[in-house]
Parts: sequence; C-alpha cells; structure tokens
Amino acid sequence: MLTKQQTAPDFSLLNANKREITLADLNGEKNVVLYFYPRDDTPGCTLEAKQFTDLADEFAALDTVVIGISKDSCKSHQSFIDKYDLKVELLADIDGALCERYGVWQEKVKKDVKKMGIVRSTFIIGKQGVLVDVEYGVTADGHAQKVLTKIKNL
Repeated sequence: MLTKQQTAPDFSLLNANKREITLADLNGEKNVVLYFYPRDDTPGCTLEAKQFTDLADEFAALDTVVIGISKDSCKSHQSFIDKYDLKVELLADIDGALCERYGVWQEKVKKDVKKMGIVRSTFIIGKQGVLVDVEYGVTADGHAQKVLTKIKNL
C-alpha cells in the first residue's frame, strides 16, 4: 500500500469522453484528489460523487482537480455523469492495473463471502506529484468535505 511522501504512481486513462488524462499533465499545475470507488450508480458511490460535485467550485478555487476511478467503462461513466449531473472527472481503469498500483484492489468480505474488489480509497497528490494524504477504506458520506478541509490545509 502507498504512504504519504511517496511519488504518486503515474497514470494514463480515458475519461468518460474517451480523452486521455495523465497525472504527468497535471504535475506542477494542480493538486489532485484521486478517489477510487467500487462501481458507478450504486448508493455509496453515487453519494460520494454527488458530494464531490457539490464542492467542485471550492476544489477548483484551490487549484485542485477531483478525479474518480473505477473499473467501469467510459460509457458507464458517461451515463453516471449524465444521470446525476456530476462535475468530477471519471476515469476508466477497466483492466484494474491502476487499482493494483495504488493498492486499492483488495480482498473484501461481505456476508461471509470473500471476493476481490475496490476498497474505497482517496489519495491527495500535491502539485509536485507527491502523495500528501493517503486514506484506505473511507466512508462515502461526508468524505468529500473532509478531503476539502485537508486541501485547504495544504
């Protein structure tokens, strides 16, 4: 698993519009909130995305871009964005390679059944590409506000 002060693993993934987004393009310009979530249009993931959307202008005012990542397709992401008028960038990690690199693809237990899945996690990456905050196993409700507070304190 990743820790604070490590260089954030770079990525190059497609967004809902099938445009390539890379961390390297943001380095030196923006702070990045990278949040991994299990699946589009599920209760917790919807709540989290809507709360980040509600705070989008505040994040932008702090030179911060919010990016959500799941293994859903670009088409699924676009439907999710359209359905809830989301104002966050969603990237498709279909093969799960970035989930592996960030250590969020883990064994989960639900109703005594073990299976692999994305553990809801958030990484704050400073403008120079270094992890300034790492949090695995977050709770969706209220998380966006907590992250905004951390960004304000950078």
